[in-house]
Amino acid sequence: MEAIAHNLQLVHDQIRSVCKKTGRNPSGIRLIAVSKTKPAKLVKEAYEAGHLDIGESYVQELLAKQDSEELSGLPIHWHFIGHLQSNKVKDVVGRVSLIHGIDKTGTARELSKRALAKNVTADYLVEVNTSGESSKFGLSPDALLSEAPLFFELPNIRLRGLMTIASPDRQKARMEFRMLSELLDKLKNISPDPSLLCELSMGMSQDYDIAIEEGATMIRIGTAIFGSRQR
Repeated sequence: MEAIAHNLQLVHDQIRSVCKKTGRNPSGIRLIAVSKTKPAKLVKEAYEAGHLDIGESYVQELLAKQDSEELSGLPIHWHFIGHLQSNKVKDVVGRVSLIHGIDKTGTARELSKRALAKNVTADYLVEVNTSGESSKFGLSPDALLSEAPLFFELPNIRLRGLMTIASPDRQKARMEFRMLSELLDKLKNISPDPSLLCELSMGMSQDYDIAIEEGATMIRIGTAIFGSRQR
């Protein structure tokens, strides 16, 4: 437990340092501890160190950890941060506090349908491909703005903001983070309820400092907390 708690403290210290430099309030940054491929016992260690926001990328792994002996019933705020396929939407609705990776209007429609069926409201982010790389998921910036009206009108789901995975090059990453922030401002200008659009999920272990400098409200950190992934 000491290693996980120590790593969490180091990341929080870095968040405070970056916020001090940029004039931001550290309370405006939510740290999502990404535990994909890591055992439930390590998530339990993070929880016992006082950390509640946990991110998972694979649906089956998410469900297995939620139902595990170590974690079942704990008030963890689960985040689904991976690419969510339409046929997997039914498995996560009502089981996570936020879905970070909706990248198609079709998936948003399915999310709305399943949320209606369960009589719940699902919060989500739209993933944007800010780098333009064909290997990455996400709507293009132009597609995001043209399709935004549909996202706004679907029942029982609430668009809360945007997510991106940046280029490995830090200079490019900074520009992509800045682009995402500007896109969120554009969405607010056309949204029927701009107050809902408050989240920018961007930045990982290698670039979360510049993501914070460019306005991130959520950073997704795995390696710096739990160590290198096993697969």
